[in-house]
Amino acid sequence: MQLIELLNRIPTLEIHGENTREVSELVFDSRKVTENSLYIAMRGTVADGHSFIASSIEKGAKTIVCEEFPENLDENITYVKVKDSSKALGHLASNFYGNPSEKLKLIGVTGTNGKTSVSTLLFDVFKNLGYDSALLSTVEVRIGEKIIPATHTTPDVITINKILAQAVEEGCEFAFMEVSSHGISQNRIEGLHFKVAGFTNLTHDHLDYHKTFDEYLKTKKRFFDELQDTAVAITNIDDKNGMVMLQNTKAAKKSYALKTMADFHGKSLEIDFNGMLLNFNGKEFWTTLTGRFNVYNLLLVFGIASELGFEQDEILQAISKLKRVSGRFETFKSDGGIFFIVDYAHTPDALENILDSINNIRTKNERLITVFGCGGDRDHSKRPEMGNIASKKSTLAIITSDNPRTEDPTAIIKEIEAGVEPQYFSKYTSIPDRREAIKMAIKFAEPKDIVLVAGKGHETYQEINGVKHHFDDKEVIIELWKLMSK
Repeated sequence: MQLIELLNRIPTLEIHGENTREVSELVFDSRKVTENSLYIAMRGTVADGHSFIASSIEKGAKTIVCEEFPENLDENITYVKVKDSSKALGHLASNFYGNPSEKLKLIGVTGTNGKTSVSTLLFDVFKNLGYDSALLSTVEVRIGEKIIPATHTTPDVITINKILAQAVEEGCEFAFMEVSSHGISQNRIEGLHFKVAGFTNLTHDHLDYHKTFDEYLKTKKRFFDELQDTAVAITNIDDKNGMVMLQNTKAAKKSYALKTMADFHGKSLEIDFNGMLLNFNGKEFWTTLTGRFNVYNLLLVFGIASELGFEQDEILQAISKLKRVSGRFETFKSDGGIFFIVDYAHTPDALENILDSINNIRTKNERLITVFGCGGDRDHSKRPEMGNIASKKSTLAIITSDNPRTEDPTAIIKEIEAGVEPQYFSKYTSIPDRREAIKMAIKFAEPKDIVLVAGKGHETYQEINGVKHHFDDKEVIIELWKLMSK
């Protein structure tokens, strides 16, 4: 593709060299430069891409997009100066792949909890409605039946456009995407055209990255602020920050809620471990998904599908056929009568939601044993909060290791323990080895008791000192149960 086509709709400050140069690929990592690449020099948190302009040219880059020209300009190279390289990259990527987000209906879901569930549920609902779609989530990237391994909550913008272009090529009409605060902050969704944007909730998370809750909120809000007037923004008005998201958006504003009147209103009529009887906008239906948080997730799915022009009855029919998302309130019963739940809850709000959901369902004759930990190299301030929630809302809380990464697991556990109030000291214990912690929960549990293993959900590894060791909570539970029941 010629450079002049790539620069379409991109404000440039200055161009030095020919603008008809052919570009074979876009690269922002100088190590990946090949002949005729366009290299985008971006200022990162660790390194400044401008330092690698010379080495990129040596490797074959013929076009450089940067915020500052190098001192010595090579006459055989085209240099393009822009105000913000990372924002320009999004538009370059869109143009390079033929603006795929304009050729399909792209739906973005953001919020602290529920992004993965809502995106995946939408993908499954639209499959039930008879449509092949694309899914970009933490757990997996899919194009119809094809699965591509996922790496980040929001991939880089070149990868996103490449996936969306593939989806267009394969005849997909819709694409559902998790939009993380990191992705928004790092301009990884720049240049994308969203048809619908959904907001789940906003609670304590990622403060290791955003530093303050206010900065985290403003980052999420930016997603809605930058929507076009052809888009629809749907927010949860039961969340105290729900309306904040819509304050400056140009998009059409819609709401959903359980506690107050909204465009999409939901009610739970019956909830147990097997599923729920719900009422959305006056229509009753049954779903095998369970838990109050799932009522919100499904209500947002219902709202988004409605805004995309589908009849409410056919949406509810498609929702009623849904299966549970892997590692999200995934339940199974042992032949000894113990009820196991595996869930991804790894924030204070998510842990409280799932414990409240279980406590609302159980008769209180059964005990609730919770195994959980906190990830290393992440927000420290949520650790004591989670210790407090788990010890208060469980019969027994077993604090263990999650993904300690480069931190000492015992140091993480001490920070979690610091939040346990004195009256709950007898309701918790600590076992750093996650396998041993699960083993103790099974040993302690009696028939009809509930064992919740929280924090890792769908993950099949445990990251210790930069190494990912195979570890699947569900697999470990089944294996230990079989060994211990012999």
